[in-house]
Amino acid sequence: MEPWSYELAGRLEEHSFESEVLDNALGDPHVRPLWVYLPPGYDDDADRRYPSVYAIQGLTGQLDMWRNRTPFRRNFPELVDELFADGDAPPCLVVYVDAWTSLGGSQFIDSPGTGRYHTHICEEIVPFVDSHYRTLAEAAHRGIAGKSSGGYGAMVNPMLRPDVFGGLATHAGDALFEMCYLPDFRRSVRALRDHYDSSFERFWEDFRSRPAFSKDTDHHLLNDWCMAACYSTDDDGTVHLPYDTATGELQPEIWERWLAWDPVRMVPGHADALSSLKAIYIDAGSRDQFFLDLGAEAFRRELEEIGVTDVFFELFDATHSAIEYRYPVALKYLAERLS
Repeated sequence: MEPWSYELAGRLEEHSFESEVLDNALGDPHVRPLWVYLPPGYDDDADRRYPSVYAIQGLTGQLDMWRNRTPFRRNFPELVDELFADGDAPPCLVVYVDAWTSLGGSQFIDSPGTGRYHTHICEEIVPFVDSHYRTLAEAAHRGIAGKSSGGYGAMVNPMLRPDVFGGLATHAGDALFEMCYLPDFRRSVRALRDHYDSSFERFWEDFRSRPAFSKDTDHHLLNDWCMAACYSTDDDGTVHLPYDTATGELQPEIWERWLAWDPVRMVPGHADALSSLKAIYIDAGSRDQFFLDLGAEAFRRELEEIGVTDVFFELFDATHSAIEYRYPVALKYLAERLS
């Protein structure tokens, strides 16, 4: 591999998509970048149609970050191109979606706190791609994949809309909330007490006045608030935290609103949708810092409980970080199942 250069065999087309549903209270832009990767040979046969996989990012991910590279490794668009250029998988389109918000993310669901990102994907982006490219425009040939918060979105969107997505791949997706979120609440409460007079408002004032993530506690605080904006915001935009910011005492009625969005707990209520999927891929690093390997196993077991056992599942030796080399493994699986 030549880490300093790589020329795509396929091509990446870049769009500026003007959304009619992304009008959130945060004032985030409603015009978003959208990338569509076309595999090698796309232009050779004007009649051939292709499956599509929608790639969504983790918390704090912005679309142009897909071009970032780890030393001596390919970035994700290059890994995708290498997979199809080598003929290792049936060719498909890969659609890179931007769901960034000024809170760091959206969890790819509809919320008064962050915006209608689930609707944006299902009702705007998918029809746009199907109308502009030669896709196999049916759920049976359309998948969604992501890591971390993107892995969460990849689990939840097909449950909510099996008529849109017929396959999913989740890499260390947010799941089993008492394992991945709850333990960090205590760290957040201490940080709020020691530095911000137990006030998130003061945290945000400080956070926006300096380089982001220049303090060790930034991630925990941003994550808690962003998740609350996604899972427990009232229709008027009021964000409710699941704990008392002074003591950390859990607020059961708010925490239950979070748990209702836990993919592990959502499985029984969406059994028909999950049973209809043609492809389910689940993996995570066995040393994941956020213990999302436990959520992956819990999700797999819940699927087994409803009779869904035709699933790819693997816990591999890694943490939550720098696992982009797993993305082509999932993409190949989806491409084979959705072709």
